[in-house]
Amino acid sequence: MATRLAPGDTAPDFTLPDADGKPVSLADHRGRRTIVYFYPSAMTPGCTKQACDFTDNLDVLAAAGYDVIGVSPDKPEKLAKFREKESLKVTLVSDPDRTVLDAYGAYGEKSSYGRTIMGVIRSTIVVDETGKVSHAFYNVRATGHVAKLLRDLEV
Repeated sequence: MATRLAPGDTAPDFTLPDADGKPVSLADHRGRRTIVYFYPSAMTPGCTKQACDFTDNLDVLAAAGYDVIGVSPDKPEKLAKFREKESLKVTLVSDPDRTVLDAYGAYGEKSSYGRTIMGVIRSTIVVDETGKVSHAFYNVRATGHVAKLLRDLEV
């Protein structure tokens, strides 16, 4: 299992294709705080709720100096359908080989309906302006997580 990140760690850099196939790099967000959230699969109930919550709060987060990037193992084509179907404004990127998920400790053993399986661990990492982790949340719930995040970040 990949090592989980903790506040003070350097956030692993990445460049991944977005829903339109265009490259998105964490380095492009230096100078702003960035929320990188990891979710298992587009167009599932929990992931839809979480993405819609981020979209609904995007203006508040942007005004407070935060960018938001959602990462899943879905292909860009599926992300584009997800974005269109749910009118999402959040940047969604594709990590089908799970390199970034592994680097952030967001892929590994998890419990699902009483069984231990390998999969995406719903996680949110907040990266500061210099590329350091300021907050690391693992095993978050899809429902209510964005509201809790807003409180934790004092936004």
